[in-house]
Amino acid sequence: MVPGLAAFTLALLIICVVAVLHHEVVLSFIALFICLACAHQIAGLADLGFGQTATAACYLMVCMVGAYFGSGRLLCYLTQRKVNLPGISLLNKNGIEPTQSQEANDVAAVGIIMNLLSASVLACPLLGVVPKLSIAHVPWLWTAGVFQLGVCVKMYRAMDTLAATFYGFTSILRFTEGYTALVADLTHQVPYSPVPFPVVLSVLFFILALFNVQSGFMNPIYQLFFVAYSIAIAAEPQSFFQKGTQGVQAAIFVTSACVLFITLYNTVSANKIPTGADIFKNLLAHSSKFVLQTHDKDLHAPYLGYSKYADADVLGHACSVLAAFSITASATSGNPLATVILPWAVVSGGVLQLLCGCVAFARGKTLESTTFILHGVMWTVWGLTRFGGLYGDVRGFHVAVGIISFMLFNVLVTAGALFLNKAWFVYAFTFQLILISFLLDAVGALPRGYDIAVTILFGLVSFYIFLADIFNCTFKSPQLPFGDPLIKLSGFGGGKESCPHLSARRSTSVQQIAEIMKNGGICGMPTDTVYVLVAACNRPQAVEKAYRVKKQAKERPMSLWISSINQLEPVRQQISPVLWDFMEAAWPSSISLVIARAPWMDFFGLGDSSKYIGTPQSIAIRNPDCTVATHLINSVGPIAVTSANPTGEADTTHHNQVYAKLGDKVDGVLCDGPSPENIASTVVDCTKIESGQIGFFRVGLIPKSKVLQIFEEIQMRHRHGQLNDAFETDITDPHRQQTDSPTDLSETNTDSGFGHVTPADSQSSVDLSQTDRP
Repeated sequence: MVPGLAAFTLALLIICVVAVLHHEVVLSFIALFICLACAHQIAGLADLGFGQTATAACYLMVCMVGAYFGSGRLLCYLTQRKVNLPGISLLNKNGIEPTQSQEANDVAAVGIIMNLLSASVLACPLLGVVPKLSIAHVPWLWTAGVFQLGVCVKMYRAMDTLAATFYGFTSILRFTEGYTALVADLTHQVPYSPVPFPVVLSVLFFILALFNVQSGFMNPIYQLFFVAYSIAIAAEPQSFFQKGTQGVQAAIFVTSACVLFITLYNTVSANKIPTGADIFKNLLAHSSKFVLQTHDKDLHAPYLGYSKYADADVLGHACSVLAAFSITASATSGNPLATVILPWAVVSGGVLQLLCGCVAFARGKTLESTTFILHGVMWTVWGLTRFGGLYGDVRGFHVAVGIISFMLFNVLVTAGALFLNKAWFVYAFTFQLILISFLLDAVGALPRGYDIAVTILFGLVSFYIFLADIFNCTFKSPQLPFGDPLIKLSGFGGGKESCPHLSARRSTSVQQIAEIMKNGGICGMPTDTVYVLVAACNRPQAVEKAYRVKKQAKERPMSLWISSINQLEPVRQQISPVLWDFMEAAWPSSISLVIARAPWMDFFGLGDSSKYIGTPQSIAIRNPDCTVATHLINSVGPIAVTSANPTGEADTTHHNQVYAKLGDKVDGVLCDGPSPENIASTVVDCTKIESGQIGFFRVGLIPKSKVLQIFEEIQMRHRHGQLNDAFETDITDPHRQQTDSPTDLSETNTDSGFGHVTPADSQSSVDLSQTDRP
């Protein structure tokens, strides 16, 4: 108990000091009393008659302060912040919202405390506090490992890939330390630690420290202590039971305490302790050869969709390196548990690979997540079986069948990697060679040295991908190559070289797309609903091209979009006053209005291409509630719009889907990530609006009730004289009742989903149900 209590005593004391410096009264009292309770518990372990009363008194004070804090917060909430007890406030003292880096620092403090805990457990035998590392210390070490796995996941949520990788590595050490203490107690012999794994781990720690220089000098220096720790493990066969390893842990204990104080202080204080965060960036600011990545949310944006996690490929491939080199050492002929291979293989190759697979799945990376999960399961099963004493001398058909099933799954992964890049293909293929070595071992036909050769080959391939991943997420240029896909599919992989993919958040990008459209190009564009394909109305050839890009586009007319109703001002006299007022009240929004076709369309210069917009009887027109779309329409004039997907397919909800679905026929794409909505616009039939009727071809983002409310307000404005409510039913058009009744609406399948067609509008509704309206 003493090593763990000592670590938490120091950690709580540091938290108390930082809380006092930041005037956090309640937190400082709680941290101080728990710190004193831990200190008295340590004293009570040495003398059972000492400190028990003081420990109880400290915990009683913690309960009282906690009750005061809880009741104060409740009172503040019930009185709507009119009553605030001293030391209790719901307001942020700095007046600013916590940033992503501050959230990462909050989580990092937990990881540092777990390093402090582990260092205390291993350093205490050296200092004579406890006789030796024993089974009693396993709960402390494995608890630290579990918490550091949690910190690893939270760091991915905070978009800090390097910190997540670091705490993934330290969790491996925590589980291995606990395993060593457990095996030593069960087998009554000190476990032997092979050299390859800690040597490779020291190299990975060093590379991680090297690339962490961009965040300042505190973290790299801290991580260099773990490089020394890994080297100490490799240098001594008895690893964690040797004084050299324990001495390094004593140094890590002191360093962790200092790093914890700096991290906590910089998290809560406006006047931060300098850590040299900008020195490396300033050195490279004048370099044209090395350009650092901009660490914003776009850096970790997935190819499709949206994710709250950063990319975990760095840790996943690093764990492949560790797992591969861990099995290059052969177990001794005696007890297999006495050779420390099991935790290296199972934790790094199994647990962390599964974690990386889950993160990759959350990012929509199907092939990568499948690969990591498959490899994680294989390393776990093989590690427990071969190095956990379950395998023994059993060889034969039954074991071979299980390995062959894994090989078949990996064949599918290898085939999928053909469409990704060359690096991933080689990675999957070399893992197949490892599975072959497992199979040959199962049938007793393993050539001498084959398993060592293929594991080293797989480890080197994994190391290159790890290095390329960490290098490319640090530097925008140059980039280490992964290689092109061995098999390319049309539209697969983005096509950013042949089709400009420009950020919709930059005004210059919108102007570039506008120039492409002015020159007769067609482009993909984000809207307030889904992505659409657009062409300038004053470029008839472009309108026809956009129409023909759609597969099976016959009887799928396009719609007309404007940026403001002011663009219709020159032809206002050709539009009825009721319809004009309805447009003004309904727009800008996700409402498309189907109106009767009129000569005013010639004003936009459509020429012969006007036949592709609307039907001979009507046309759909819309003013979108989207800044990007409005800016683009202001630049090129009214645009012809159709959904950015082949006829009959699902709506396009991400900019990368535009090129994937339409291929090289698109001349440019404005990129704005996932669509804000996955539902299309509401389409209203206004062809009979002068007679007091509107219908609905489709009820989409805007509910029907809201549209009817707007229409009622417009009707009231244009209604002349007084209307007796007693005769309202007699003079109301019966067709309108049928149109507005939700039970009379029938559904038709359009490109954007299911639309509602009004039975009353027979010919017009049938024609327009085929209109392609986003």
